[in-house]
Amino acid sequence: MDTNASLTPAAKWLGYAGLLPQIICLSLAASGHDYAYTALAGGFAYAAAIFSFLGGVWWGQAIASGKKAGAGAYLVAVMPSLIAVALFLPWSLGWDWPGPALLYLGVFILLSPLADKALGYAARDFLRLRVQLSAGLGALTIALGFVAEAIV
Repeated sequence: MDTNASLTPAAKWLGYAGLLPQIICLSLAASGHDYAYTALAGGFAYAAAIFSFLGGVWWGQAIASGKKAGAGAYLVAVMPSLIAVALFLPWSLGWDWPGPALLYLGVFILLSPLADKALGYAARDFLRLRVQLSAGLGALTIALGFVAEAIV
């Protein structure tokens, strides 16, 4: 795998545009808008979907690398989806939600580039973009969790 490949401007801009849904959810929730609780749920769903998507990226990178990826790479790849579902269970069961789930999900997203580094499949420029996007989405999701704690 070429570790010096260059990302296209479209890939970068669309990656950054992927932060907009969470910015909108955070804005609606923090403003006390009538849809504040819907924004919390939407923000959780969006962050969980992106986190799950990252697992798919890792799975694809493991396959595309041509390396004999062990079971560990595939186990890491399925963890984001399993974690996202586990974080949704408290809401399903009527427990304290969504604040704690958003906080945990934000931290997992912030830390997710460590999995990219550990797996070793990501090109340097892709990893740089991943760190930036994960910092953005992770921080926005954590902020949404704090807003949730304040309003729910």
